[in-house]
Amino acid sequence: MRAHTCIIRQVAVTPTFPSRETLDRLRFKPLDVFVGVAVLLLIYAVVRLGEGARAPVHHATSINLSPSNLPYYAARSLLRMFIALILSYSFSLGYAYVAARSRRWRRVLIPALDILQSVPVLGFLAVTVTFFVALFPGSELGLECAAIFAVFTSQAWNITFSFYHSLISQPAEFDEASKLMGLSRWKRFWTIDVPGGAIGLVWNGMMSFGGSWFFLTASELITVKGTTYTLPGVGSYVGAAENEGNLADVLWGIATMIIIILVVNFFFWRPLVAFVEKFRVEQSESELKAKSLVLDTLRRSNWPHAIGRGRRALALPVNQVMGRVTGIDDRSLTVQESRRRAADTAFTVLVVLALGFGLYSMVSFIATGKDGLGVFGTTFGYGFLTFLRVVVVVAVASLIWVPVGVWIGFNPRVAQFMQPIVQVLASFPANFIFPFAIVIFLDIGLPLNFGAIVLMALGTQWYVLFNVIAGASAVPSDLKEAMDNLGVRGWDRWRRFVLPSIFPAYVTGAITAAGGAWNATIVAEIVSYNHRQLVAKGLGSFIALNTIHLPELFAGLLVMSLYVTGLNVLVWRRLYGLAETRFALA
Repeated sequence: MRAHTCIIRQVAVTPTFPSRETLDRLRFKPLDVFVGVAVLLLIYAVVRLGEGARAPVHHATSINLSPSNLPYYAARSLLRMFIALILSYSFSLGYAYVAARSRRWRRVLIPALDILQSVPVLGFLAVTVTFFVALFPGSELGLECAAIFAVFTSQAWNITFSFYHSLISQPAEFDEASKLMGLSRWKRFWTIDVPGGAIGLVWNGMMSFGGSWFFLTASELITVKGTTYTLPGVGSYVGAAENEGNLADVLWGIATMIIIILVVNFFFWRPLVAFVEKFRVEQSESELKAKSLVLDTLRRSNWPHAIGRGRRALALPVNQVMGRVTGIDDRSLTVQESRRRAADTAFTVLVVLALGFGLYSMVSFIATGKDGLGVFGTTFGYGFLTFLRVVVVVAVASLIWVPVGVWIGFNPRVAQFMQPIVQVLASFPANFIFPFAIVIFLDIGLPLNFGAIVLMALGTQWYVLFNVIAGASAVPSDLKEAMDNLGVRGWDRWRRFVLPSIFPAYVTGAITAAGGAWNATIVAEIVSYNHRQLVAKGLGSFIALNTIHLPELFAGLLVMSLYVTGLNVLVWRRLYGLAETRFALA
């Protein structure tokens, strides 16, 4: 009896002792102080930098080309970039979800996204600046908002396409699991949809963040009605140095950019790449995974556990409220083509009427220009020249970077080594080295009509590489092991396994590369260096030269939209269909 009583007491008492893991979490660690102080210093730096946005607007001559100012300029540029990145992720998650889940809205949102990502926002930056400056007259905050908006428009589209593709190519088992568990749409979004696209979101966010440096100079050196204003930043520093023809200061700006890219990669992107590895869909664990010293340090501290407990306590009531608002995820597992035909017809009629009225108003406005409607003949000719350059850029980038991206993505050890290098190459703003390229073009006698292809490729080829790496990295190890066991090698392996596996990611990369190439024409077809301007015949230079002539500006943008839409209908939409039906991971 006594022994029995002892056993009962032991069973009753033992669970009341905290585990060793719990004691370790409650124990004070010097590392916790280090992490906490680092976060507080980061918040302090952001607040102090944000105070500069309330300063009066500056003229372009206020940029000080002393290299000692570069740390401050770099911090201001980084703050704009991260604000734009937060806005881009917020926009992309919502836009892609609506496009993927609504068959009706998809017909409008996806073509609109193709046009929006291709139309150069720098072409009508003067219009957006005028709008934001009117909101904050006399304050630098208006220029800050315009610059952030320009960077946002260069980041958002690639992230949106990536998440949209991950949603439409989800395995059917995810739908079945969501229905069986009775998940709300809100719960499914955060437990299935976002984790399922996490790898693509991080890699394409990295690419978008790096690609947006390309437009930093134009967004920090802003010309409105003949007056140039400047925002403190690395882009404006390099732009001012280029205008003065001072290659030494340009080199200082390039060195600063390389340091910024490496620091951001080490403290931000590499931890994210290592973190999203846990969302990889595979049955056997990969031998090598991405590692991050920063992520390991955070995991050893108590802060993630404390934040996690707070998040779980807050998530419960939020999930309950949002679950009632969004309802249960009861999407049908089969598509009923005959459903809601009347509503589809009414929706189509309304969209066509709205677009028709808007198009009529725009054409009427263009007719008021100095050349009237005859401007369309000029713009279509220039558009064809630019179209040829875009095709060459995408084709050459695909031939070069698809094999390289597959090699990196299929080899975790190589990816761990190459990721920082690729990040530096992709993030480095190509227009920073435009002065050196122009010097070479002038020396060898290469006209900008052909040199513009090289300048466009410098800023847009990385979209293909990054998407292929992301697609190859997301391929389950089980499939690669199966191909190895079956002895599938050479071209047969590429045809049967590699190309189908990366095809959805490649389509996303090719589309965003094409869109980026159209967008890059605004800075690649017209280049200024040392008070000299080189111009290539094309739609980008036409738009850049007519930023203050609104009828001609909108004529160029309309023609560019028509080219992009035609390419979407004839090529990209068909490739999208193949990616969704034949090459989805199911």
